[in-house]
Amino acid sequence: MLRVHFSELDLARLRMAIRPDALWETVLSFHRLRENRAETVYGEWRSEARNRLNGEGRLLAPLIPSRGYFPDFLTPAEGVIGCDAAMDALHATPAERLHAEIDRLPSARALPGWIRGLAQGERRPLDRLVTVLRSYHEAAVAPYWPHIQARIEADRAARGRALLDGGADGLLSSLPPTMRWRAPVLEVDYPVDRDLELRGRGLLLLPSFFCRRTPVTYLNPELTPVLVYPVEHARSGVPAQPRAGIAPAPAAPGQTRVLGKLVGHTRSAVLLEVGGGCTTSELARRVGVSLASASQHASVLREAGLVHTLRQGGAVLHTLTPLGAALLRGGGPAAPARGAGRQSSMPVRSTPATM
Repeated sequence: MLRVHFSELDLARLRMAIRPDALWETVLSFHRLRENRAETVYGEWRSEARNRLNGEGRLLAPLIPSRGYFPDFLTPAEGVIGCDAAMDALHATPAERLHAEIDRLPSARALPGWIRGLAQGERRPLDRLVTVLRSYHEAAVAPYWPHIQARIEADRAARGRALLDGGADGLLSSLPPTMRWRAPVLEVDYPVDRDLELRGRGLLLLPSFFCRRTPVTYLNPELTPVLVYPVEHARSGVPAQPRAGIAPAPAAPGQTRVLGKLVGHTRSAVLLEVGGGCTTSELARRVGVSLASASQHASVLREAGLVHTLRQGGAVLHTLTPLGAALLRGGGPAAPARGAGRQSSMPVRSTPATM
């Protein structure tokens, strides 16, 4: 178990990542890639990603073991800014840090020559690592970035409502069952017994699409405290045909009329009111329909891939998927998915990924 110790100052500095982290998702997806279980969440993604790769997995495997620790420098804080910024930060990792963190790997003595050179601070192996990691990201993560963003936005909407309703206590109490808030300590399911003292630095909560089962944090306690935790997944998992992501925006009157012809005026009103997120009861009140009717309309939109639903306690929260946002925009040109080939989340960094 991991015990995260909060002071009053830490609670005041508790925050949510503003978007997915490019390198956290990349590294954690590599764990999912090597699993062989049949499942709906990652199954199709795993098959497609493996077909796109060209030897990157073989090169990364010694540095990112399938279980346990992987070096903290692989997930720099700049990952929330974008893939390019994260790769630049990785490339600037000091030689002494490379050596110290690679030396902690269980198989440090049997590492390939280029990784041993990396541990000695040689520049060419570091160039190679950045090239391989970027290539893996572009093949396995970037094509699915809009879907990843949608799942994480749904989680952020749920946490945001918990924060508004109950402050920091409400936010920490709303986290998935693998985390239990017993003030002033957050108890987290974890592969080893460990205490993390925040010491007034606060904590960054980072919801992750590819994190599975137990949350993850940095091994080095001196790094900016971050807790990466798994988001809830829809039964359909990752779509086999990635769709372009578009940020939600109000529909123009003409677009609203067209949308009404397409899905019906009541259902189009439901889609419009979902916006940045609302519960079923709020949806019923905004549209002026019964609770049962609102639930039915939301269910149809969810089955059509336009709405994502996340259960929060006794309520459910509905948010738009990238496809739903695109429909509201009238099918206009998609804005580039921030982070697909480049993007990330917010200052963080962490470790023991015992997936």
